[in-house]
Amino acid sequence: MSDTETLFIQHFNEEARPLSYYLKNMAGYTGLKKALGMSQEDIINEVKKANVRGRGGAGFPAGVKWGFIPKQSAKPKYMVCNADESEPGTFKDRDLMRYTPHLLLEGIAIGSYAIGANAAYIYIRGEYVREAKLLEAAINEAYQAGYLGKNILGSGFSLDITVHRGAGAYICGEETALLNSLEGKRGEPRVKPPFPAIAGAFGGPTIVNNVETLAGVPFIINNGGDWYAKLGKLEKSGGTRLFGISGHVKRPGIYELPSGSITIRELIYDYGHGILGDKKLKAVIPGGSSAPVLTADEIDVIADVDPIMKIGSMFGSAGMIVVSEDYCVVKLLARISKFYAHESCGQCTPCREGCRWMEEVIERIEHGHGHEQDLNLLLSIADNINAKTLCALGDAAAGPVMSFVKKFRADFEAHIRSGKCPNA
Repeated sequence: MSDTETLFIQHFNEEARPLSYYLKNMAGYTGLKKALGMSQEDIINEVKKANVRGRGGAGFPAGVKWGFIPKQSAKPKYMVCNADESEPGTFKDRDLMRYTPHLLLEGIAIGSYAIGANAAYIYIRGEYVREAKLLEAAINEAYQAGYLGKNILGSGFSLDITVHRGAGAYICGEETALLNSLEGKRGEPRVKPPFPAIAGAFGGPTIVNNVETLAGVPFIINNGGDWYAKLGKLEKSGGTRLFGISGHVKRPGIYELPSGSITIRELIYDYGHGILGDKKLKAVIPGGSSAPVLTADEIDVIADVDPIMKIGSMFGSAGMIVVSEDYCVVKLLARISKFYAHESCGQCTPCREGCRWMEEVIERIEHGHGHEQDLNLLLSIADNINAKTLCALGDAAAGPVMSFVKKFRADFEAHIRSGKCPNA
């Protein structure tokens, strides 16, 4: 990939980038300067033209989302950065905040100006202690240099950014649960509508965007939405993507590539250097642990939102978990189900009761006490959770169960017949 197609990774190294580096080597805050001379509508239109889809999981077009904010509001508007990143298998936002914090701050400032917000929040995962400190230091630098605070660069626009640390709850990655937590309430999803763009933080119109989404905004403003869109190789997906590859690969890590330019197979074998021990691939979870699993026969698919959706899974956060031939998929599903049962907020009965029930049944199978009828029971429980809850956590718990049981049923049946893992 050429440097013009590498927006983030070329600036990753062993220490956080101070403001001086950002200004000298990354055209720091030139996007903000340019944006302050544009109309709010023109900025939003550039982001729409960029075809940037949300990098947090849902893949919703960011520019369209910004356009939902009412131009006039009796209540203050807010820009909120979702830096909770609690999806297992996802670790890209952590490094963006660690190495290029000013890039995120500039993206937040541009987005805040575009929607008319004078207050912004970064809701960061509580475990990201180092990243929170780095962001605080970068924010202080930006205030001192006049890129945040009152009358930014003499434009008349003012913005304050506050870092708010979460307390380790996965559910607060869901945007309305995040907003409740930000307000000091119990972190559980809200009934929608109204959506956050109409009534979000503190009742005001609010945009919630992922770290990677906002970090791309300065490039869009500096180079134009058309330029950014052409970096992507699919009509509906512009820019580059940060792919996190973990699990049983020889070279795990974060790889930046043009959106829609590569298959899952190429990611695993060309960038991840193949499976540990030169073993065969058994499965891939393509977008964080909530994504339905893919078999080794399904990986010749473009790693992007729509292509992966067409084969029944989710691109999600682009955090790919690779599973080798000798790893027990029953054990893996048991761990995933335990996580979602623990992280359910308990507000919706299907999720609260169903996630715990699925966990118990899978644990029973894994420890040698399962029955043949347990597999159909799992599918039935998952079906009664899926699409029947306020937020997507229920779907996140049900999707892996349904896909693992359907695609690897023979492994589960062998587990049940032998009373233990056949690979043990």
